[in-house]
This record gives sequence, C-alpha cells and structure tokens, in this order.
Amino acid sequence: MFSRIWLVPGWRRVLLIALPPALAAVVLAAVFVFPPSPQAPVASVPPAPSPGADAAPSQADALPPPGGLLVSVSGAVAHPGLYRVTKGERVHAAIAAAGGLTAEADKNRVPNMAARLHDGQEVKVPGRGTSSTKNGTSRPAAVSLNHATTDELAAVPGFTADLAAAAVRYRQEYGGFSSTRELVSVLGMGESDYLLARKYLTV
Repeated sequence: MFSRIWLVPGWRRVLLIALPPALAAVVLAAVFVFPPSPQAPVASVPPAPSPGADAAPSQADALPPPGGLLVSVSGAVAHPGLYRVTKGERVHAAIAAAGGLTAEADKNRVPNMAARLHDGQEVKVPGRGTSSTKNGTSRPAAVSLNHATTDELAAVPGFTADLAAAAVRYRQEYGGFSSTRELVSVLGMGESDYLLARKYLTV
C-alpha cells in the first residue's frame, strides 16, 4: 500500500545545512505575527529627603517681612519700646500695642489719640508729676517754692540740700516767698543757679 521512500545519499548533510535557516525564518515570522506586549513603565522613585528636611524653618524664614510704620512708644505705658503698626494707623493703635496707659499716666496730657502716625515717630505719654519740653523730653513739673518739701526743692536743678533747707526755714519764719527772685536777694543763691532753677519753680 505504501510506496517506499528512497532517501538521497548525503541527505543528513543537506538537512544540517538547511535546518538552521528554516528555524530562524519561523522564529522571525512568529515575532511579526505575535509581537511582545509592551512593558509597563517603571515609576520613578523620589529622592530620599535630606536630613533635617522636616525641621522647623529658620528664624529668618519665620520673621514677617518688614512693612508698615515703625514707631517708638515711651513714658507712662505698660511696655515702652519699638512697635510696628499698619500704615495709616492712629496714635491710639501705638499706645494699645505698648500695653495701654499705666496708672501713672497723666490723662489730661496724653498725646492726641486720633493723630495719624508716621514712620519713625516717638509717641511719649507724660506721667503725673512730669512735664514735656518742646523736643519731647520730660522734666520735673513746676515746684511750688512756698509748698514744696525740703527733698522736693533739693531735687530742683540749681538747688543744694542746704539751700532747700534754708528756703523751708524762711517760709516758716516769714510766711513764704513773694517772688522766686528772693532766693538770690534773701538766701544768697548764685545767679547762674537761679537762672537754672527758676524754670522749675512757682510761688
């Protein structure tokens, strides 16, 4: 039923030569027919945080940027010092920033609370028993030559402790002074000392 297959002599050598190219052709055809599925992209890994990355910001970063008005508040306030307030604010805001008035503040001579502030301004609140000069500094309030104690007179510029005691004795013996000039004419106060002291005296 089956015819016999006659092999050509040397067929093994022919097969060894022809088989590798045939297999390569089959593999190449399979690649085109069934291409490999694309691989999912590999997610990039973020770099590890450097040491101290979660630390608190530096003091320079924490400070607010400069702005507004810088004013000085002094005198009879709770916390005298420098304060930064918003541009356009009034004196009231600067005094409030300094903690408000103290019990020693002379409420009859406080600065105008409604006045508008400007950069570099000094807000000075006089205390009771002091008075303000034109340049904003404070000096003792006027002392009554006929009512002040020895210590109060001795604190007046131009006075000495002995002169203050002499003035009190003069009041007691003669009923008081009619003029501050009597310090020179009666008690022998020096002229230069009198010129200094009279700015702080009343009778």
